[in-house]
Amino acid sequence: MSTLAEQPQQSALDELNQPEPVDLVGGPFAVIESDPGVFTSLTRNLGVRNIELVEMYDIEPWAVDHLNPRGLIFCFLWHKDTHRPGEFDDPAAERVWFANQLSDDACASHAILNVLLNCPDVDIGDHLRRFRQDTDKMSPVMKGLAITNSSLLRTAHNSLARPADIRGALNAIAITTLDEAKAKSKQKCTPVSSTARPIRGTRPPPTKRAKTSKSTASSPAKKAKAKAKEPEADEGESEANEAYHFIGYVPAYGKVWELDGLKSGPLEVGELSPADAPPSTTSSSSGWMDVVRPALRMKMEKYGGAAEGGSNIRFSLLAIVDGLYEKASDELQLLKRERIALERRMGEGWEKMVDRGLLESAQHAFAASPGDRTYAADFGARRMEKDLEILDMPMEALVPAWEACVRKAVRANVAVEDEVTKAVRANTDHIKRTFDYEPFLKAFMERLQAEGLLNPLLGLEEDGTKVKNGSAKAKSKT
Repeated sequence: MSTLAEQPQQSALDELNQPEPVDLVGGPFAVIESDPGVFTSLTRNLGVRNIELVEMYDIEPWAVDHLNPRGLIFCFLWHKDTHRPGEFDDPAAERVWFANQLSDDACASHAILNVLLNCPDVDIGDHLRRFRQDTDKMSPVMKGLAITNSSLLRTAHNSLARPADIRGALNAIAITTLDEAKAKSKQKCTPVSSTARPIRGTRPPPTKRAKTSKSTASSPAKKAKAKAKEPEADEGESEANEAYHFIGYVPAYGKVWELDGLKSGPLEVGELSPADAPPSTTSSSSGWMDVVRPALRMKMEKYGGAAEGGSNIRFSLLAIVDGLYEKASDELQLLKRERIALERRMGEGWEKMVDRGLLESAQHAFAASPGDRTYAADFGARRMEKDLEILDMPMEALVPAWEACVRKAVRANVAVEDEVTKAVRANTDHIKRTFDYEPFLKAFMERLQAEGLLNPLLGLEEDGTKVKNGSAKAKSKT
């Protein structure tokens, strides 16, 4: 019996198992929410197994070490950075899998892929494994192009976006295409002797500030008046043009790296000590957090408003960790087998030896584990170690061990049920997020208009003008 927490969406997995079609047209990436449930669903849609993303509310050891994160995803309000020459000229960075972001609103998928494809001990699935092998020798730009042109990656990403955001992305790319065509036609119509500079790329839409400065260029008094109004226009413009960006942090090849798809390459954050950098390419120990913590503090102060002492925190931090459901389920399965082994050792009549209250609790402690499925690669070794420990136990230690096993099973059972509840809630939120309410709202508004009820609700007369406060109609309606 499968649960929502242990299975990705079956339709997405069926698509991943099919040969990837050649996509010559492509399409845009839509905006998705910075939510741990959304990103966990994205990884499962891509075929990644036994991991999930959780939100971190602090970066201190007491809040991080028990999670044992494999990587971090940092979301912040983006603005352009300046870098020193040669900042990315690191020979060790050539071994890190890194892709540039070439598509708008794809930074979430880029950040997740940049982290996961540098974690060899994570089961990323067949599709991403082939993708990493095919793109391993490519440049960061070509890797970014491969992500942009992958229909499966784009489909998995857009399956978590709101329908309005998908329509907005399609509308944006249509406007961009039309602007490109207009720019080319204007360039062709420009005489050769003209001193006008050729237009490249898309033209930005006119802003409020540009209109103000153009209309007040003739009069100093008007210019001063417009200058006084500029902060208000700039504030509205900045709010409209706000863009959030995702970057990744991952330990690999003895160092900790910052992976920002808008930069030219991986940026070294610091080196790992030998104790935190095993022979494998990636360290999954929590010791690498001591290296990345100062860099995170600097980012939070720079982009989150913490440097000004304000309470407007404009960033979020997600950690890529081992699947909590899988971990809790394996723990319950291990305790289930431990209980059977202990009862076998105690022999007949063991029910009379143990506590009666715990005996009744044992009937429900393993209810959340109806099957025998396990997830951890070392589950068999852990079970064998526990069986050998039980075989070497003296008889007087068997009853306390059984009672301790049942107490642990009660807590593990609650943990599994909590993860299943969390998965159900995340699936419900996903359905609400991706359901298209626009056809219903449009039909509802049209019906209100047909029944003559829309204008009164909006405070309008039948001809569409505003209802006057002193009119008899307004009084009768009130």
